[in-house]
Amino acid sequence: MIRPDLSRKQASQIGFAAVFTLLTILVFPKIVPLYTVINMTLYVSMAVFALSMALLWGYGGVLCFGQSAFFGLGAYAYAVAALNFGDTTSAALIGILFPALFAAALGYFLFYGRLSDVYLGVITLTVTLILFKLINSTGGDAWRIGVARLGGFNGIPNTPLLTLPFSKTPLSPGQMFGLSVALLFVVYSFCKLLIVTPFGRAIIAVRENEMRAELLGYNARALKLATFAISAGIAGLAGVLFANSVFVSPTMFSLSTAAQVLIWVVVGGVGTLAGPVVACILLQLATAYLGKLGWIDPNIVLGLVLVIFVVFVPGGVLPWLTAQANRLIPSRPEGERT
Repeated sequence: MIRPDLSRKQASQIGFAAVFTLLTILVFPKIVPLYTVINMTLYVSMAVFALSMALLWGYGGVLCFGQSAFFGLGAYAYAVAALNFGDTTSAALIGILFPALFAAALGYFLFYGRLSDVYLGVITLTVTLILFKLINSTGGDAWRIGVARLGGFNGIPNTPLLTLPFSKTPLSPGQMFGLSVALLFVVYSFCKLLIVTPFGRAIIAVRENEMRAELLGYNARALKLATFAISAGIAGLAGVLFANSVFVSPTMFSLSTAAQVLIWVVVGGVGTLAGPVVACILLQLATAYLGKLGWIDPNIVLGLVLVIFVVFVPGGVLPWLTAQANRLIPSRPEGERT
């Protein structure tokens, strides 16, 4: 049995996240307009996507340039399964499992082939670009899976909305927001608990020094493969939530989507979980605002933000803020501690 070994600080972080999640679900939809609730649901789904990369890169040490492939596969698998089976609950599970299995098959050749990190990044990016090109070329009635038309560059606009078990009514925008925020907390807690299990400590050991970990008896390739598949499943879940926020389209596989998730992790802090989530939501709010202005390309701003953080705040904003707070708050003498 794998049992997590949480410290008091880590337990308090999960507790704070639980309280914040509950308050957000109860209060936020009541004080903002409906379109803001829908937009925030979209941002929360992308925050789950950011968590998948934070786990894989920050703790597994695997820099994947094609994480958007699993994000898009999760959304398309959900849409196709929901249209064919008529059951969105099982379709959501398929949307999580399919990218995880795809990543396991791809990762087997990547990790057991002993490819270097550079080649791994190039191959994952290439797979994403191939999927992007392929999905864009699926216009017309001939390109269908069962009754589901893939739609080419138009995507699948008739993606069925999620319906909970034992219910016949699709979730309302407010309910979908609440579910998305709750699942973000679940994924955050899962990742937080995973990294303090023996498995999590092993993948961190592999990240720090793969040869030393193997000499200690760890199977580095199997650990990397497992982390790769788990992160792909989380990205697939993000794709399912995204599909219920707007609709499924080939842009989910695009190069800009693949780059954005890397920017969120770099800005939030590689090696943290909360940092990429906060950076994801704040940067999406910023790019949406800049997009409304119309006189500046948000992608240029994102590029500048990435350069600034890489040069001046390489550890990310959350570790930097934590370090500043520790400097401002003096530690108590040993005799005063309780």
